[in-house]
Amino acid sequence: MTADFFPLQSLPQTPAGGVGGKGLGSGCGAGTGPGMVNGAAVDHQDIRDGVAINTEHALVYRDGNLVSGSLEALVQHMVPTEDYYPDRAYLFAFLLSARLFIKPHELLGEVCALCEHQQNLNGEGGKERLQRFVPRLVQLLAEWTETFPYDFRDERVMGHVRSITQKVAAVDAAARQEVSALLQNLLLRLTALERYEEGLSRLATEAATEQLTQVDVTELCPSATVLAQQLTHVELERLSYIGPEEFVQAFAKESPHLETSFKDMKKTRNLESYVQWFNRLSYFVATEVCKHAKKKQRVRVVEYWIETARECFNIGNFNSLMAIIAGLNMSPISRLKKTWSKVQSAKFSILEHQMDPSSNFSSYRSTLKAAMWRSVGATDERQRIVVPFFSLLVKDLYFLNEGCSNKLPNGHINFEKFWQLAKQVTEFIAWKQVACPFEKNSRVIAFLQASPVLTENALALASFECEPPDNNPEKERYKALKSDLNAQQNNIHEYIKI
Repeated sequence: MTADFFPLQSLPQTPAGGVGGKGLGSGCGAGTGPGMVNGAAVDHQDIRDGVAINTEHALVYRDGNLVSGSLEALVQHMVPTEDYYPDRAYLFAFLLSARLFIKPHELLGEVCALCEHQQNLNGEGGKERLQRFVPRLVQLLAEWTETFPYDFRDERVMGHVRSITQKVAAVDAAARQEVSALLQNLLLRLTALERYEEGLSRLATEAATEQLTQVDVTELCPSATVLAQQLTHVELERLSYIGPEEFVQAFAKESPHLETSFKDMKKTRNLESYVQWFNRLSYFVATEVCKHAKKKQRVRVVEYWIETARECFNIGNFNSLMAIIAGLNMSPISRLKKTWSKVQSAKFSILEHQMDPSSNFSSYRSTLKAAMWRSVGATDERQRIVVPFFSLLVKDLYFLNEGCSNKLPNGHINFEKFWQLAKQVTEFIAWKQVACPFEKNSRVIAFLQASPVLTENALALASFECEPPDNNPEKERYKALKSDLNAQQNNIHEYIKI
């Protein structure tokens, strides 16, 4: 990608330099700015076809689409003026991925500094122009808080917000109410997040401290259709709390070469919690099978989960579907040959084919596209549900993040990758905003999320108790597991004596 191949477009707004006078505030303005050519900021002029190009801070366009630019130019491009407001799609894409190169509090600080500098207006009409500018600044803040509210858990970000609020109120009293309303909405969302996180913590504690229950999920919820609906409640609630920026920040945490680090920011772990939920559901399925000593009961439970998986598929809940398949394919379950010989497994084979990982999950991806198409045109809320296989979505977004984080040879940020990531994350946002239309059964939902599950070793041991080992590797494994269990019990007895 060369500069000669793409037309270069200098910034249409937010000049990097300004003139003196009373503005929105003081203290953040830069020093002497560059010259102005045809209303555009120019540090190093490059005249092409009679047009002045800012070669150091230019944005590069191809077929009218922004494809790259320096960080400084991209930041300027998001800053409004009295007669310019950035495109919403650009704002979302930039706010989503810019955090790979600049922390949110630093970005908002840059925006504040540019706003103050560019609004140093003098002469006739300065006040009127400032009053036209303030609503645009409030709109920018409103869109940021709406799409990325978790950024505002950082006190450093809120420090800038308070500064903006004070300065806006001093210029435009009417704007004060708008700012107050958006901050109230932000507070409500962050308070809801705090409650949700506290609830997850309680669920984890309950699951870790409770004894394994003899209550059977098929007794608590005899209908596989209803269970699939309750699983969808859990999925959609957990999806709804994942912030779009978490996909980017999770990638950044694993990439030490990046220019930003999120170690000093308040942790938001909704993405990780959702991945853990998938693993928990898989172990829950396996536990529900292995806790039955009688083969007839195990067969009934396996067939119940297969039917639940089929209902999840029909709903469009692919995450629960895959978790159930993973649970039934775990070694402690798949080895139960006598159990599986009695299972009507034709439906399970069909579901496994739908979620076959070969060819990069091509079968699932085709099914997902069909579900997305159905969702877009649906008027019935039940038809709008799309719960993606989350681990695969994260994997796809990981590779897009990798493209976003790699700068071009000229030092520009690759905004084409920003667009691609934003497109996929926008689809995710549409999925997570769907309200679950099914009747809620709180008791079943609590059981799904908080009842204890067996560990990997405990599952293996329970499986061997259900059907004894029938080959040498299994016999060795069973012997080792029993030896470990006896050692643990002896340690407990010794501890009690002390």
